[in-house]
Amino acid sequence: MTFLRSTAIVAVLATPAFAADDELTVFDWAGFEEPILFQPYIDKHGDSPTFALYGDDDEAFQKIASGFKADVVHPCSQMVSKYRDAGLIEPWDVSKIPAYEDLDPQFNSSEVFHDDEGVWYIPTDWGATAIAYNTENVPEEDVSTLGIFTNPDYAGRTSLPDSSDDVWALAYLATGVTDWTEVSDEQFQAAADWLREAHQNVAAYWSDPSEQAQLMASGQVDVAWSWNDGVVYLQEDDYPVGFQRAPAEGSSNFICGFINMKDGPGNEEKVYDFINAWLAPESAKGLLDTIGYGPTTVAGMETIKDEEAVKTGLGPIDAPILNQTPNDPQLRERQLAEFEKIKAGF
Repeated sequence: MTFLRSTAIVAVLATPAFAADDELTVFDWAGFEEPILFQPYIDKHGDSPTFALYGDDDEAFQKIASGFKADVVHPCSQMVSKYRDAGLIEPWDVSKIPAYEDLDPQFNSSEVFHDDEGVWYIPTDWGATAIAYNTENVPEEDVSTLGIFTNPDYAGRTSLPDSSDDVWALAYLATGVTDWTEVSDEQFQAAADWLREAHQNVAAYWSDPSEQAQLMASGQVDVAWSWNDGVVYLQEDDYPVGFQRAPAEGSSNFICGFINMKDGPGNEEKVYDFINAWLAPESAKGLLDTIGYGPTTVAGMETIKDEEAVKTGLGPIDAPILNQTPNDPQLRERQLAEFEKIKAGF
Protein backbone atom coordinates (compact mmCIF):
# COMPACT_ATOMS: atom_id res chain seq x y z
CA MET A 1 0.00 0.00 0.00
CA THR A 2 1.26 3.46 -0.86
CA PHE A 3 1.00 4.89 2.65
CA LEU A 4 3.30 2.28 4.18
CA ARG A 5 6.31 4.06 2.69
CA SER A 6 7.05 6.14 5.80
CA THR A 7 5.99 4.02 8.78
CA ALA A 8 9.37 2.37 9.27
CA ILE A 9 11.23 5.63 8.80
CA VAL A 10 9.55 7.45 11.67
CA ALA A 11 10.90 4.97 14.18
CA VAL A 12 14.46 5.96 13.29
CA LEU A 13 14.04 9.52 14.49
CA ALA A 14 16.80 12.01 13.64
CA THR A 15 18.62 9.51 11.46
CA PRO A 16 19.18 10.64 7.85
CA ALA A 17 16.66 8.58 5.95
CA PHE A 18 17.67 9.80 2.53
CA ALA A 19 21.32 10.87 2.28
CA ALA A 20 21.66 12.96 -0.84
CA ASP A 21 23.01 16.53 -1.03
CA ASP A 22 25.27 16.65 2.03
CA GLU A 23 25.32 20.45 1.97
CA LEU A 24 21.70 20.70 3.14
CA THR A 25 20.05 18.71 5.95
CA VAL A 26 16.30 19.02 6.33
CA PHE A 27 14.58 17.72 9.49
CA ASP A 28 11.02 17.11 8.36
CA TRP A 29 7.78 15.21 8.82
CA ALA A 30 7.72 11.70 7.39
CA GLY A 31 6.25 11.90 3.88
CA PHE A 32 7.67 15.35 3.09
CA GLU A 33 10.81 13.96 1.51
CA GLU A 34 8.91 13.58 -1.79
CA PRO A 35 10.88 15.41 -4.54
CA ILE A 36 7.74 16.86 -6.12
CA LEU A 37 7.44 19.20 -3.12
CA PHE A 38 10.71 20.99 -3.93
CA GLN A 39 11.51 20.03 -7.53
CA PRO A 40 13.09 23.42 -8.43
CA TYR A 41 15.80 22.67 -5.85
CA ILE A 42 16.61 19.37 -7.57
CA ASP A 43 16.56 21.04 -10.97
CA LYS A 44 19.19 23.51 -9.75
CA HIS A 45 21.44 21.22 -7.70
CA GLY A 46 20.86 17.78 -9.25
CA ASP A 47 19.83 16.05 -6.04
CA SER A 48 17.47 16.19 -3.06
CA PRO A 49 18.67 17.49 0.29
CA THR A 50 19.58 14.98 2.98
CA PHE A 51 16.44 14.29 5.01
CA ALA A 52 15.96 13.17 8.60
CA LEU A 53 12.32 12.46 9.43
CA TYR A 54 10.05 12.68 12.46
CA GLY A 55 6.41 12.11 13.31
CA ASP A 56 5.81 14.46 16.26
CA ASP A 57 6.59 18.16 16.76
CA ASP A 58 7.54 17.91 20.43
CA GLU A 59 9.81 14.93 19.91
CA ALA A 60 11.49 16.71 17.01
CA PHE A 61 12.17 19.70 19.26
CA GLN A 62 13.71 17.48 21.90
CA LYS A 63 16.07 15.98 19.32
CA ILE A 64 17.18 19.43 18.15
CA ALA A 65 17.52 20.71 21.72
CA SER A 66 19.66 17.64 22.49
CA GLY A 67 22.14 18.55 19.79
CA PHE A 68 20.92 17.06 16.51
CA LYS A 69 22.13 19.31 13.70
CA ALA A 70 19.97 20.37 10.75
CA ASP A 71 19.80 23.41 8.51
CA VAL A 72 16.01 23.79 8.48
CA VAL A 73 13.16 22.22 10.45
CA HIS A 74 9.46 22.10 9.51
CA PRO A 75 7.41 22.65 12.69
CA CYS A 76 3.82 23.72 12.89
CA SER A 77 3.12 27.21 14.12
CA GLN A 78 2.65 26.48 17.84
CA MET A 79 6.29 25.38 18.12
CA VAL A 80 7.98 28.51 16.78
CA SER A 81 8.23 30.37 20.08
CA LYS A 82 9.65 27.24 21.74
CA TYR A 83 12.53 27.07 19.26
CA ARG A 84 13.13 30.80 19.51
CA ASP A 85 13.03 30.90 23.31
CA ALA A 86 15.62 28.11 23.33
CA GLY A 87 17.92 30.19 21.11
CA LEU A 88 17.96 27.56 18.37
CA ILE A 89 16.91 29.62 15.36
CA GLU A 90 17.93 32.77 13.53
CA PRO A 91 15.87 35.20 11.45
CA TRP A 92 15.30 34.65 7.75
CA ASP A 93 16.65 37.14 5.22
CA VAL A 94 13.42 37.66 3.32
CA SER A 95 15.21 39.71 0.67
CA LYS A 96 16.37 36.28 -0.56
CA ILE A 97 12.81 34.91 -0.63
CA PRO A 98 10.92 36.64 -3.48
CA ALA A 99 7.63 34.86 -2.69
CA TYR A 100 7.59 36.13 0.89
CA GLU A 101 5.57 39.16 -0.22
CA ASP A 102 3.02 36.80 -1.80
CA LEU A 103 2.25 34.93 1.44
CA ASP A 104 -1.48 35.07 2.17
CA PRO A 105 -1.92 37.30 5.26
CA GLN A 106 -4.29 34.77 6.83
CA PHE A 107 -1.29 32.45 7.23
CA ASN A 108 1.33 35.05 8.15
CA SER A 109 -0.28 37.47 10.57
CA SER A 110 1.08 36.22 13.90
CA GLU A 111 3.61 38.35 15.77
CA VAL A 112 5.26 35.06 16.74
CA PHE A 113 6.30 34.66 13.10
CA HIS A 114 7.81 38.12 12.67
CA ASP A 115 8.56 41.09 14.91
CA ASP A 116 10.96 44.03 15.17
CA GLU A 117 13.89 41.63 15.45
CA GLY A 118 13.18 39.80 12.22
CA VAL A 119 11.23 37.09 10.43
CA TRP A 120 11.46 33.85 12.40
CA TYR A 121 9.13 31.60 10.44
CA ILE A 122 8.14 31.03 6.84
CA PRO A 123 4.67 29.43 6.71
CA THR A 124 4.63 27.11 3.70
CA ASP A 125 1.68 24.73 4.01
CA TRP A 126 -1.64 24.35 5.76
CA GLY A 127 -4.29 21.75 6.21
CA ALA A 128 -7.30 20.56 8.15
CA THR A 129 -7.87 18.16 11.02
CA ALA A 130 -11.30 16.56 10.83
CA ILE A 131 -13.16 13.24 10.96
CA ALA A 132 -11.94 10.51 8.62
CA TYR A 133 -14.35 7.59 8.55
CA ASN A 134 -15.17 4.36 6.77
CA THR A 135 -18.16 5.27 4.62
CA GLU A 136 -19.29 1.63 4.44
CA ASN A 137 -19.39 1.10 8.22
CA VAL A 138 -20.22 4.54 9.60
CA PRO A 139 -23.53 6.27 8.82
CA GLU A 140 -23.19 9.86 7.69
CA GLU A 141 -25.41 11.08 10.52
CA ASP A 142 -22.95 9.69 13.07
CA VAL A 143 -20.19 11.98 11.83
CA SER A 144 -22.45 15.03 11.99
CA THR A 145 -21.10 15.58 15.51
CA LEU A 146 -17.78 15.22 17.30
CA GLY A 147 -19.74 13.20 19.81
CA ILE A 148 -18.88 10.18 17.67
CA PHE A 149 -15.58 10.04 19.56
CA THR A 150 -17.41 9.52 22.87
CA ASN A 151 -20.30 7.49 21.45
CA PRO A 152 -20.28 4.05 23.18
CA ASP A 153 -21.25 2.45 19.86
CA TYR A 154 -17.71 3.21 18.68
CA ALA A 155 -15.83 1.81 21.67
CA GLY A 156 -12.56 0.38 20.40
CA ARG A 157 -13.21 1.70 16.90
CA THR A 158 -11.64 5.18 17.02
CA SER A 159 -8.13 6.55 16.66
CA LEU A 160 -6.74 9.90 17.77
CA PRO A 161 -3.41 11.50 16.89
CA ASP A 162 -0.56 11.19 19.37
CA SER A 163 -0.31 14.96 19.06
CA SER A 164 -1.23 17.21 21.96
CA ASP A 165 -2.13 20.15 19.73
CA ASP A 166 -4.56 18.18 17.57
CA VAL A 167 -6.32 16.33 20.38
CA TRP A 168 -6.79 19.53 22.35
CA ALA A 169 -8.15 21.28 19.26
CA LEU A 170 -10.67 18.42 19.06
CA ALA A 171 -11.53 18.60 22.76
CA TYR A 172 -11.95 22.38 22.76
CA LEU A 173 -14.22 22.22 19.72
CA ALA A 174 -16.27 19.43 21.28
CA THR A 175 -16.80 21.54 24.39
CA GLY A 176 -17.67 24.76 22.58
CA VAL A 177 -14.32 26.58 22.36
CA THR A 178 -13.23 27.82 18.93
CA ASP A 179 -10.40 30.16 19.99
CA TRP A 180 -7.61 28.63 22.05
CA THR A 181 -5.70 31.86 22.50
CA GLU A 182 -7.93 32.63 25.49
CA VAL A 183 -8.88 29.55 27.51
CA SER A 184 -10.19 29.72 31.07
CA ASP A 185 -9.42 27.10 33.73
CA GLU A 186 -13.02 25.94 33.45
CA GLN A 187 -12.75 25.51 29.69
CA PHE A 188 -9.47 23.64 30.06
CA GLN A 189 -11.01 21.27 32.60
CA ALA A 190 -14.10 20.67 30.48
CA ALA A 191 -11.89 19.78 27.50
CA ALA A 192 -9.73 17.50 29.66
CA ASP A 193 -12.83 15.71 30.98
CA TRP A 194 -14.07 15.23 27.41
CA LEU A 195 -10.70 13.83 26.32
CA ARG A 196 -10.76 11.32 29.16
CA GLU A 197 -14.16 10.16 27.98
CA ALA A 198 -12.98 9.97 24.34
CA HIS A 199 -9.92 7.98 25.48
CA GLN A 200 -12.21 5.12 26.46
CA ASN A 201 -13.12 4.57 22.78
CA VAL A 202 -9.57 4.76 21.40
CA ALA A 203 -8.13 1.59 19.90
CA ALA A 204 -4.79 3.29 19.19
CA TYR A 205 -3.17 6.70 19.00
CA TRP A 206 -1.55 7.22 15.61
CA SER A 207 1.90 8.78 15.42
CA ASP A 208 1.95 9.68 11.72
CA PRO A 209 -0.63 9.70 8.89
CA SER A 210 0.59 6.48 7.35
CA GLU A 211 0.00 4.69 10.66
CA GLN A 212 -3.48 6.19 10.89
CA ALA A 213 -4.23 5.04 7.34
CA GLN A 214 -2.93 1.57 8.13
CA LEU A 215 -5.16 1.34 11.22
CA MET A 216 -8.20 2.17 9.11
CA ALA A 217 -7.28 0.05 6.10
CA SER A 218 -6.72 -2.99 8.34
CA GLY A 219 -10.24 -2.62 9.73
CA GLN A 220 -8.98 -2.02 13.25
CA VAL A 221 -10.70 1.38 13.44
CA ASP A 222 -13.51 3.05 11.53
CA VAL A 223 -13.16 6.64 12.74
CA ALA A 224 -10.10 8.85 13.19
CA TRP A 225 -9.30 12.48 13.92
CA SER A 226 -7.21 12.95 10.81
CA TRP A 227 -5.06 15.34 8.83
CA ASN A 228 -5.59 15.58 5.07
CA ASP A 229 -2.67 13.30 4.27
CA GLY A 230 -4.12 10.23 5.99
CA VAL A 231 -7.18 10.61 3.79
CA VAL A 232 -5.04 11.01 0.66
CA TYR A 233 -3.16 7.78 1.44
CA LEU A 234 -6.44 5.88 1.90
CA GLN A 235 -7.91 7.30 -1.30
CA GLU A 236 -4.82 6.18 -3.23
CA ASP A 237 -5.58 2.63 -2.11
CA ASP A 238 -9.30 2.83 -2.92
CA TYR A 239 -10.36 2.64 0.71
CA PRO A 240 -13.95 3.90 1.27
CA VAL A 241 -13.00 7.01 3.23
CA GLY A 242 -14.96 10.16 3.96
CA PHE A 243 -13.59 13.39 5.44
CA GLN A 244 -16.16 15.26 7.51
CA ARG A 245 -14.92 18.80 8.06
CA ALA A 246 -18.28 20.25 9.04
CA PRO A 247 -19.69 18.42 12.06
CA ALA A 248 -21.90 20.61 14.20
CA GLU A 249 -19.07 21.61 16.55
CA GLY A 250 -16.59 22.26 13.73
CA SER A 251 -13.07 21.19 12.78
CA SER A 252 -9.55 22.57 12.92
CA ASN A 253 -7.01 24.16 10.58
CA PHE A 254 -3.24 24.26 11.10
CA ILE A 255 -0.24 26.03 9.58
CA CYS A 256 3.25 24.56 9.19
CA GLY A 257 6.43 26.05 7.84
CA PHE A 258 10.21 26.31 8.11
CA ILE A 259 12.62 27.75 10.65
CA ASN A 260 16.26 28.58 9.90
CA MET A 261 18.50 26.82 12.40
CA LYS A 262 21.29 28.77 14.04
CA ASP A 263 24.72 27.38 13.15
CA GLY A 264 23.31 24.88 10.66
CA PRO A 265 26.03 22.60 9.25
CA GLY A 266 25.18 23.10 5.59
CA ASN A 267 25.29 25.71 2.85
CA GLU A 268 23.17 28.72 3.73
CA GLU A 269 22.51 29.61 0.10
CA LYS A 270 21.04 26.14 -0.42
CA VAL A 271 18.75 26.80 2.54
CA TYR A 272 17.23 29.66 0.56
CA ASP A 273 17.11 27.64 -2.65
CA PHE A 274 15.12 25.02 -0.75
CA ILE A 275 12.58 27.43 0.75
CA ASN A 276 12.18 29.19 -2.61
CA ALA A 277 11.51 25.82 -4.27
CA TRP A 278 8.84 25.09 -1.66
CA LEU A 279 7.13 28.43 -2.29
CA ALA A 280 7.27 28.19 -6.08
CA PRO A 281 3.75 28.14 -7.60
CA GLU A 282 4.56 24.98 -9.55
CA SER A 283 5.14 23.11 -6.27
CA ALA A 284 1.53 23.63 -5.11
CA LYS A 285 0.01 20.82 -7.18
CA GLY A 286 2.54 18.32 -5.86
CA LEU A 287 1.80 19.34 -2.29
CA LEU A 288 -1.93 18.90 -2.83
CA ASP A 289 -1.64 15.58 -4.66
CA THR A 290 0.96 14.02 -2.35
CA ILE A 291 -0.06 15.31 1.08
CA GLY A 292 -3.46 16.95 0.58
CA TYR A 293 -2.29 20.30 1.96
CA GLY A 294 -2.52 23.76 0.50
CA PRO A 295 0.28 26.27 -0.17
CA THR A 296 0.47 29.52 1.78
CA THR A 297 1.12 31.75 -1.23
CA VAL A 298 -1.63 33.45 -3.18
CA ALA A 299 -0.01 32.42 -6.47
CA GLY A 300 0.26 28.81 -5.36
CA MET A 301 -3.38 28.54 -4.34
CA GLU A 302 -4.40 30.11 -7.64
CA THR A 303 -2.85 27.19 -9.52
CA ILE A 304 -4.95 24.59 -7.67
CA LYS A 305 -8.13 26.46 -6.76
CA ASP A 306 -10.35 24.36 -9.03
CA GLU A 307 -9.02 20.98 -7.87
CA GLU A 308 -11.58 18.69 -6.24
CA ALA A 309 -9.20 18.00 -3.34
CA VAL A 310 -9.23 21.72 -2.52
CA LYS A 311 -13.00 21.84 -2.45
CA THR A 312 -13.35 18.79 -0.18
CA GLY A 313 -10.27 19.09 2.00
CA LEU A 314 -9.43 22.79 2.17
CA GLY A 315 -12.41 24.82 0.98
CA PRO A 316 -14.79 26.91 3.10
CA ILE A 317 -17.13 25.02 5.43
CA ASP A 318 -20.39 25.93 7.12
CA ALA A 319 -19.18 25.11 10.62
CA PRO A 320 -16.88 26.59 13.27
CA ILE A 321 -13.12 26.39 12.72
CA LEU A 322 -10.49 26.39 15.44
CA ASN A 323 -7.35 27.80 13.88
CA GLN A 324 -4.24 26.31 15.44
CA THR A 325 -2.45 29.63 15.64
CA PRO A 326 0.34 30.08 18.21
CA ASN A 327 -1.14 30.04 21.71
CA ASP A 328 0.19 30.63 25.20
CA PRO A 329 3.33 28.46 25.62
CA GLN A 330 2.44 27.81 29.26
CA LEU A 331 -1.03 26.61 28.27
CA ARG A 332 0.51 24.40 25.60
CA GLU A 333 2.85 22.80 28.15
CA ARG A 334 -0.11 22.27 30.49
CA GLN A 335 -2.04 20.60 27.66
CA LEU A 336 0.93 18.38 26.84
CA ALA A 337 1.32 17.24 30.45
CA GLU A 338 -2.39 16.56 30.84
CA PHE A 339 -2.53 14.61 27.59
CA GLU A 340 0.26 12.31 28.80
CA LYS A 341 -1.79 11.60 31.95
CA ILE A 342 -4.90 10.87 29.91
CA LYS A 343 -3.07 8.44 27.62
CA ALA A 344 -1.71 6.67 30.71
CA GLY A 345 -5.25 6.24 32.03
CA PHE A 346 -5.19 8.90 34.73
